[in-house]
Amino acid sequence: VCSGQSNMQWAVSNSANAEQEIALANYPRIRFFTVKRTVADEPLHDTEGNWVKCDPKTVGSFSAVGYFFGRALYKALSVPIGLIHSSWGATPAESWMTRQTLESNPEFKPILDHWEQMVANYPQAEQKYKQELAQWEQEAKKAKDEGKPEPAKPQPPVAPENNPWKPSGLYNAMISPLTHYAIRGAIWYQGESNAGRAYQYRKLFPAMIRDWRREWKLGNFPFLFVQLANFMETKPEPAESDWAELREAQLMTLALPKTGMAVAIDIGEAKDIHPKNKQDVGNRLSLAALSIAYGQKAVYSGPIYRSMVIEKGKIRLHFNHVGGGLMVKDGDQLKGFAIAGEDRKFVRAEAEISGSTVLVWSDHVPKPVAVRYAWATNPICSLYNKEGLPASPFRTD
Repeated sequence: VCSGQSNMQWAVSNSANAEQEIALANYPRIRFFTVKRTVADEPLHDTEGNWVKCDPKTVGSFSAVGYFFGRALYKALSVPIGLIHSSWGATPAESWMTRQTLESNPEFKPILDHWEQMVANYPQAEQKYKQELAQWEQEAKKAKDEGKPEPAKPQPPVAPENNPWKPSGLYNAMISPLTHYAIRGAIWYQGESNAGRAYQYRKLFPAMIRDWRREWKLGNFPFLFVQLANFMETKPEPAESDWAELREAQLMTLALPKTGMAVAIDIGEAKDIHPKNKQDVGNRLSLAALSIAYGQKAVYSGPIYRSMVIEKGKIRLHFNHVGGGLMVKDGDQLKGFAIAGEDRKFVRAEAEISGSTVLVWSDHVPKPVAVRYAWATNPICSLYNKEGLPASPFRTD
């Protein structure tokens, strides 16, 4: 099952090298099913859609992450692969969860309260829209008569019953019908719409995974997800970042059994929230699937921070998933680290690889207490393992 928001919805036809990818997509043993996008108040038992063979006529409109993931699995395993695509752009995690789970945790009450307020405010929003529309019609007519460009037309508010932000609305309509179907696992690309609520996401996202596993009744099936890619402008100095906090919440979710994370911190685009390189995303997810779902012994993750030790004015960092060893990509200088003393003011730091560890220091911080790496919405980063997989952003504080 391939689910999430717009980066999962993003089609092969809009991805890098699309023309060639579509022309070569002749894999009749890979099958696609796309779930119709709809919202429901109660869990449904059926959905609309058709299974189709993967070929140049069908692949262009399918989820790019889903296709590149499935293609990599097919090439590695030589078994038929079925991909069920169920996603909706710009949607939050709470739309994809059961009402039971949202109501069972007091930390999720603000989500339900906010929704109730939106429903209560809808008649007022609709009335305001009608007034703005009437005013627009007058201004548009005047502009046309004067030969001027037409002003932007106001957008109507989304009726609560059709709003994909409705808590549990997408779970009910687009996931519940699938829970009667045997699956091997799920891949998930979402988080941008929850980035302003990262601390809540620490509980919300794992709760959603447990939710799906409970409803499918297949035990702890593999659940693999994409950590948010780099986006927006690169800032010259260390600073706080809600996207970095969301990535941290995703990283923490690896505490759940049979989960895996594809780090995408090096393949985003500063000016596009939908990076075109979906091939690397799908391939990195497939490495996790081959290991976690299919038991192949392979390095499937980049370095993940484990622990730190303070040594004579420097901090030594230890990692899991070092694979064949740590390396610097693109040059010989390790970049992206910041360090702070007890004042918690982070400054750019020097760093070097030392065996399977990294040493970090700054002449401006004689008594360091904490390190951050790639801690920004669009960070500079260069730490990889020798298998070419990037280290996940992290903070020790």
